[in-house]
Amino acid sequence: MDIEKILAEIKRGCAEIIDEERIKALIKNYYEKGENFFVKAGFDPTAPDLHLGHSVVLTKMAFLQKNGAIVQFLIGDFTGQIGDPSGKNATRKKLDKDQVLINAKTYQTQVFKVLDEEKTQIKLNSTWLNELGAAGIVELTSTFSVARMLERDDFAKRFKEQNPISICEFLYPLLQGYDSVVLKSDIEMGGTDQKFNLLMGRQLQRVYNTGKEQAVIMMPLLEGLDGVHKMSKSLNNYIGVTEKANDMYAKILSISDELMFRYYELLSQKSLEEISKMKEDIKQGVLHPKKAKENLALEIIERFHSKEEASSAQAEFDRVHSQNALPSEVLEFQVQGKIWLAKALVECGLENSTSAARRSINANAVSVDSKKICDDQMHLELGEYILQVGKRKFAKLKVKA
Repeated sequence: MDIEKILAEIKRGCAEIIDEERIKALIKNYYEKGENFFVKAGFDPTAPDLHLGHSVVLTKMAFLQKNGAIVQFLIGDFTGQIGDPSGKNATRKKLDKDQVLINAKTYQTQVFKVLDEEKTQIKLNSTWLNELGAAGIVELTSTFSVARMLERDDFAKRFKEQNPISICEFLYPLLQGYDSVVLKSDIEMGGTDQKFNLLMGRQLQRVYNTGKEQAVIMMPLLEGLDGVHKMSKSLNNYIGVTEKANDMYAKILSISDELMFRYYELLSQKSLEEISKMKEDIKQGVLHPKKAKENLALEIIERFHSKEEASSAQAEFDRVHSQNALPSEVLEFQVQGKIWLAKALVECGLENSTSAARRSINANAVSVDSKKICDDQMHLELGEYILQVGKRKFAKLKVKA
């Protein structure tokens, strides 16, 4: 087995690796002695669904599973109630325990669309953190100084700007690090915004004499559909892993060619050689970028849905966009009396607000019965209309007397 080739694939797309030699030794030990190693990744169930940004870490862990890893998929049902302060400029609102548990349940069903269930251990950190008790927490806090905690960028910035930092936020990285002590993880994975917390795990494993010092693999934060900001539900630039196949396909086809290669690198199971050849084929004009994007969409949808649904989504997209036809399923809405177009777009769920609707109209992104509309004061009289925003959003509206 070519250990160097496996290591190159592990490093693919990574932002930073700490203790690469340990990772190499773990993989070598697996192939020579058949001994598995443990890879931990923690997810706080702050929202009910995962998106492709989360799957960047999951995809890398799935590759590690093929090369000896047992994944410790840690659901932070305890720490999720505190809220990870990473990258935040204000104290996060404490989450409701019941909602956290509901979200945790949905995570367990979603992760196995990527991970091998037989090589995955689902862990809830409330199992040991509830038992840690006051004495255990006091002991834990004694392992780290306030000065060291304030070296963390987001804490330092908030302290300088005199924004509040709660004591429980100081506890969060300590509790995440303690998870690594309990689980005796060999490797911990996370995004680049998690570096402080990930390094805490290494330190606490030393302090508590676990006999291990976990390596760290940090993955970049995946850009959303806009190609600028990280994928996020709050920014509405995300692709959810539970979204309908048709919506996933249309969203992936909407990304830029440059972003497509970023998604290939971080999400695709194609090898580095295959991706390199694809780039060269596009450069030489042998392969059209749209075809490469279609292949990416099919691969991702097949992973989260099925091959049949992926093919169906492609056929539906081509039918709508190549033949200028309506989607097979269009939601219908009714309103009473003449209505302002911007308000109608909100009523049909095509826009979040009338101001957003007006911006879309002025950007020439709104059509009524396949005709572009540029008048943001237009009103719809009695009748039936097909409303469209952009390339993906459609609705049928009946304006009744």
